[in-house]
Amino acid sequence: MRIRRVLSTAALLAGVAAAPALLGAAASPALADSTPSASPSGDDSAPTDAGTSFRTATEIEQGVQATAGASAGDYLYWQFAADAGQRPTVKATVKLPEASRRAGAETWQIDVYDGLRRRQACQYGAQTRTAGADASSVELSCTLRTVRAWSETWANDPLPGTYYVRLTATGLGTADLGLPMSAQLQVDSKDIGGSAAVDGSLAKPLVPGIAVTAAENPEEDGSDDASGSKTAVLSSLRPDGSDWWSDRWVWTAIGGVLAALAGIWGYSLTRGRGRPSRIPPGA
Repeated sequence: MRIRRVLSTAALLAGVAAAPALLGAAASPALADSTPSASPSGDDSAPTDAGTSFRTATEIEQGVQATAGASAGDYLYWQFAADAGQRPTVKATVKLPEASRRAGAETWQIDVYDGLRRRQACQYGAQTRTAGADASSVELSCTLRTVRAWSETWANDPLPGTYYVRLTATGLGTADLGLPMSAQLQVDSKDIGGSAAVDGSLAKPLVPGIAVTAAENPEEDGSDDASGSKTAVLSSLRPDGSDWWSDRWVWTAIGGVLAALAGIWGYSLTRGRGRPSRIPPGA
């Protein structure tokens, strides 16, 4: 009888603990897909040039391979959008001039900056590589940390918004300056999910011009002149925290069920088997 009561209590607690997960799963189809897709649109053509500064950085979509032709020694800039929960990986391939035209080895590097132009550290990847004198190309990669929906003001965590990629040669002989070269760049992201969720979100994504949007928007500052209003746009980003669902709820419910079962099992062990049958009740 005692075993039956223990099993019945365990089943009841498991049903109660799993109820939030089941309710969340029923409401998740409309809310779970909060991360923009990395697949490119069929109507968008891949960029064939790159900017020369942060202000002129060429905008690219994730999953689209951008190309650019330049001269050795130039700074090449691109920009892309990343949302919370994504872990972007930037891959670049530099096609070098013919070995007969180069004087020696070349060192190339990619750097990634966030919307505040803070340099972001690479979690892993070959951010800097040296190509030998006979190499025809060099491949670089940089995987950023997971983009967080919110962070402390003193932290250097990646936040939702625009990210800048800079490609340049850091070690180049004087004789090799100005030689023609070409570059290929592609950004892909992995959706980390609820393990990267935090209790907070940015009011606005870190995009160019976001700092002056509020001052120049007449609906916010009360002015009557609507000609100077500007709106900073970053496609598919919703940083207002409206999407509360994440798979963290599922793991929380599973942990609650396991904790309840472990508690019942521990109680059954410490309680023992009760009064032995050979001892009368009044003893």
